Amino acid sequence: MEKTYTCSPEEFKKNCKIPLRIMEREDDMYEEIAQIMVDTIKAKKGEKALIICPVGPIKQYPIFAKKVNEENISLKNVWFVNMDEYLDDKDELISKDSILSFRATMDRLCYSQIKPELVMPESQRLFPTPGKEAEIDALIAEMGADLSLTGVGINGHIAFNEPPEYDTTDEEYENIGTRCMDIARETVTNNGANKICGALDMFPKRCITLGMKQLLSVKKLKVYLYCPWQWGIMRKIGLEDATRTAPASFLQHHPDAEMVVTRELFEKMVF
Repeated sequence: MEKTYTCSPEEFKKNCKIPLRIMEREDDMYEEIAQIMVDTIKAKKGEKALIICPVGPIKQYPIFAKKVNEENISLKNVWFVNMDEYLDDKDELISKDSILSFRATMDRLCYSQIKPELVMPESQRLFPTPGKEAEIDALIAEMGADLSLTGVGINGHIAFNEPPEYDTTDEEYENIGTRCMDIARETVTNNGANKICGALDMFPKRCITLGMKQLLSVKKLKVYLYCPWQWGIMRKIGLEDATRTAPASFLQHHPDAEMVVTRELFEKMVF
């Protein structure tokens, strides 16, 4: 474990178990994500496309919307399936009026920015919903997911697939499906500090998330890391064996996965 955090950047790059690429600036990442989304849709030539979308990162969505509008790209045969959403104390989706609502974020930054004649119908802007977990899993299995470009949580979660605090195996967790679950304490603390200025009492403790099975089924999967607090998990998922205790490490098993990090994060030495 010590070597995970004390090896040089060059050693990290040489030994990383996930294909690694370095980008100069965080802003370059948002431009790239938006362009890959556009290219994926255009490559389908009007056939159905399904993209699994995060809310984190989010700055790519206005760029994506601008490209769609400027290039007159129809999204009528495109499905966006978001990874996750917060739940309230009754295990229902939090209100769209909440500042934390992922549904509201997608409406504000993406869907409302696209010309009405180009944007996909609301029935193709999907979120996992309590009681309908099997439906969204079946849709992804039937259509196939073309792309997912996302971030990684401080404890290695991808979507809200937190390291499990119950008895399971790596194989079982790698194949887990969409479900409602508790949000890990580390995630509540980190997200609450960054999103609502540390008002942790107000932060949701439950969520619904696509499973690792759905995420790992996508044809192309990339994770983007650019926050200072992602330095440790960047090294853990890249250098240590794939494990449920850092779920993003399962990208090591994906045939077309990549970890993209900023140069600042890559070159940083802490110990």
